[in-house]
Amino acid sequence: MIIPKTEINSICKKISFKSNGFLIKGTLHLPELKCPPVVIGVHGLFSDSSSPKQIEPAKKCNALNIAFFRFDHRGCGESEGVFRDVTSFDARQSDLINAVKTVYSRNDTGNRIGLFGSSLGGTLCISVVNTLKIEALVTFAAPVRSKPLIEALDKSNHLNGLPLSFYKTNLNFDISDKLPDIHNILIFHGDSDKIVPLSDANEIYSKAGNPKKLIIQYQGDHRMSNKDHQTQFLNESALWFKKRFAT
Repeated sequence: MIIPKTEINSICKKISFKSNGFLIKGTLHLPELKCPPVVIGVHGLFSDSSSPKQIEPAKKCNALNIAFFRFDHRGCGESEGVFRDVTSFDARQSDLINAVKTVYSRNDTGNRIGLFGSSLGGTLCISVVNTLKIEALVTFAAPVRSKPLIEALDKSNHLNGLPLSFYKTNLNFDISDKLPDIHNILIFHGDSDKIVPLSDANEIYSKAGNPKKLIIQYQGDHRMSNKDHQTQFLNESALWFKKRFAT
């Protein structure tokens, strides 16, 4: 995925915190505003915080006086741990919860927090919304349950050198029971996604509370390869956060 680059002046701070004993590292992008609201970016299964899906939204949010915190889950990027040994749905939930707590504890950010999650990152965001005080949510290609996702990965031969048992054991989830309690959510999904079916986005939208919005990207794939889709995602998601934080 190549997202069009946005140039914006901001302050970048390297942040680290502990999650179940693992040192988790990330970057906080601060706009020129005292104690701004914060969006926390949550990357996908095999990605990390250096993805354009994390860096470019950070710049877009900063342009609207919103801070952005992107971090590497354990076993990814600069954080501690070996991916195969430490990755699980529960572990990533813990990482995200600790990331939110870290942001809340700071004196250079405000206490209004939103979440953005891509693919599995979107699922994680939905799964913790009711555990934490989250005011806005944006997801892209988020799966509701793991079984169809694992089947798609198996058929596409995108197992990344890991046995199928790894996915069945460590990434077993179903967040459908969380959906009726979420609101303030903007949902993106490509109608040609071969990994996560469009029906997942429709289910999230139909069960979520208002305010909510679903953007279906025509011929959009799981990587959001289309440049027009990338531009739409950047603009719409940043404006969604701005509007939610303004209320």
